[in-house]
Amino acid sequence: MSYRPILEVKNLKKHFGVGRGQTLKAVDGISFDVHRGETFGLVGESGCGKSTAGRTLLTLYEKTDGEVLYDGKDVHEISDKNRLHYFRKMQMIFQDPYASLNPRSTVKEIIAEPMEVHGLYKNKKERQDRIYELLEEVGLNRDHATRYPHEFSGGQRQRIGIARALALEPEFIICDEPISALDVSVQAQIINLLERLQEEKGLTFLFIAHDLSMVRHISDRIAVMYLGHIVELTDSERLYEKPLHPYTQALLSAVPIPDPKVEEQRSRVILKGELPSPIDPPSGCVFRTRCPFARDICAEQTPKWLEAEEGRYVACHLYDPQFFDMTPEELNQTIVPKS
Repeated sequence: MSYRPILEVKNLKKHFGVGRGQTLKAVDGISFDVHRGETFGLVGESGCGKSTAGRTLLTLYEKTDGEVLYDGKDVHEISDKNRLHYFRKMQMIFQDPYASLNPRSTVKEIIAEPMEVHGLYKNKKERQDRIYELLEEVGLNRDHATRYPHEFSGGQRQRIGIARALALEPEFIICDEPISALDVSVQAQIINLLERLQEEKGLTFLFIAHDLSMVRHISDRIAVMYLGHIVELTDSERLYEKPLHPYTQALLSAVPIPDPKVEEQRSRVILKGELPSPIDPPSGCVFRTRCPFARDICAEQTPKWLEAEEGRYVACHLYDPQFFDMTPEELNQTIVPKS
């Protein structure tokens, strides 16, 4: 896997006006890189802004501020003349396989639409052969091409969505919770399909989800979002073995372990209070109102984005030597549940 970034996100913000002079800060200054060929996980609880971030990366939402650089070019600044050519490289698999497919179109028409928009496979037979090929790649067959979305199960519909995303032979695909609307028995099939396609085609994935166990399985690196901010970022195994941010620790303590003896020894990190509104987020650290280790400085200053260890980043005053003398190891021993 190459470690040259294919996508660079710098201080990205997406705010929505909600009337009466109020602003909803769905994404409020996030930064990360996605390396070519990797799967980058973006996780957090519902309402944290991860899906909004994904849609803003693809310009389905216009950014409020910041940069989204794909191969060094800001996708929000691309001229209309070059937009179609450029966005062949970037596609999206949507969360809801029921709402993301046109119920009035056949599978063949759904997959052919991006080809028509981009002027690909103008020969009718060539296009039809390509559609059949895509269906077979995602585990369907050519007989499905003339059917409508309502004739398929949820897992089959998501396979159609994947085939549509592959129609333009992209390099980078944003997977916006692609398995959350599916039965548990089908989820593993879709994940295995994505992994196989990535290996065969050299794809790069941004995988958005709230299922932490599934994200661990598929992701190389993971960023944890809370209320529009990224609070921790590192490789998958280190995040799960030793989470640093108190919010990450709370999330991981809720993930069940399929071992009764280990599970019996674990203790949950229970967060108190309700998730604050992104319309009126807390001052300083946005997590402080639910953090059991919050101090006065947490209300006064926004925590810096620190490299706590090599390749491991966290936004928390507990790891800033300017304020506290507790080492990350001492902090971890203090608040990580037994495992």
